[in-house]
Amino acid sequence: MSTNLNFPPVRVGPEVQSFRLEVREFLAQEKAAGTWEGEGQSWGGYSPATSRALGKRGWIGLTWPTEYGGGGRSYLERYVYTEEILAAGAPAGAHWVADRQSGPLFLRFGTDEQKAKYLPPIIRGESYFSIGMSEPDSGSDLASIRSRAERCSGGWKLTGTKIWTSGAHRNHYMIALCRNEPAGAERHAGMSQFLVDLQSDGLDIKPIRNLAGKDGFNEVVMDGVFVPDDRVIGQIGNGWQQVTSELAYERAGPERFLTNFHLLVALLDVVGSEPSPGVAREVGRAIAHLWTLRKMSISVAGMLSEGVLPNTEGSLVKDLGTHFQQELPDIARRVLESIPRSEKRKAFRELLDQGILSAPAYTIQGGTTEILRGIIARGLGLR
Repeated sequence: MSTNLNFPPVRVGPEVQSFRLEVREFLAQEKAAGTWEGEGQSWGGYSPATSRALGKRGWIGLTWPTEYGGGGRSYLERYVYTEEILAAGAPAGAHWVADRQSGPLFLRFGTDEQKAKYLPPIIRGESYFSIGMSEPDSGSDLASIRSRAERCSGGWKLTGTKIWTSGAHRNHYMIALCRNEPAGAERHAGMSQFLVDLQSDGLDIKPIRNLAGKDGFNEVVMDGVFVPDDRVIGQIGNGWQQVTSELAYERAGPERFLTNFHLLVALLDVVGSEPSPGVAREVGRAIAHLWTLRKMSISVAGMLSEGVLPNTEGSLVKDLGTHFQQELPDIARRVLESIPRSEKRKAFRELLDQGILSAPAYTIQGGTTEILRGIIARGLGLR
């Protein structure tokens, strides 16, 4: 039985640091110019103008081959770019999924024709994707999906319902996981991935509004939606292997512990330079956790740069990051009680309310806590 975890230290060299400063300066200029407003939007914010501006700089598809217009840069450069996007609160949500996982899925499993057609618009910040995995009544058991794909002349007809499809009401495509064969003894067999045009006939997008009245999530109902053969991604029947590979791109990035970074920055501002010992202890503990997670996540980026796919380590970062991001609003709430009332305190309260509202979603984004801990246990030889 092996219980080894591998988080080798990674040195971020001067070239990568220089790139960080370039990104930071550009984002500061964009914000000063009024390209976006508000704080704490990051990958939850939606701004096609910001996406196009980032694409023009060549910062979408940073690690992708230059033959498709990608940057050909390292995973460490992409890492520091992502950190700066999150720290600045830039609304990068329009292209986020396409950049993080849909594009890499095409690169690994797509045909040459698909790569040539779909990657350049993503890189320009003009093409946006949703994830079509989860379904009503399936919970965290992705193998229990019931959406089906039936063979027809020239392609496939998809029928079923996908849920939690972020941005589907304004994105261009959804990559849907469907069953092309009924579930049998091997539950992970008989699934395939299809590229669905979100303007297709037979497709109905229903917003799911949260308590604040916002509708970033959607339910997508497919009723015989036609998908031509040239929009099948990878091999028919290989969907499970492909989708687990896709999820690996989603789990260990800095968004898993920096999504509410703005709340920590605001907390430091509101407590000031001379906090009480109790407040200093609470805030110091949070910063120590953040720094540890960052070191672990950078290590994962370094392994990806070496061609290693660190599934166990990535899952651990995501699990611990979820705990940190859900704990931070609780820390902020306790600290708030000891701070005198002021306008600064009022503004902080608004950010805190946003953090409290978002916290439950972290449990399921990128894989539920229970699923992730199962992956970690298998990776450590514990089950």
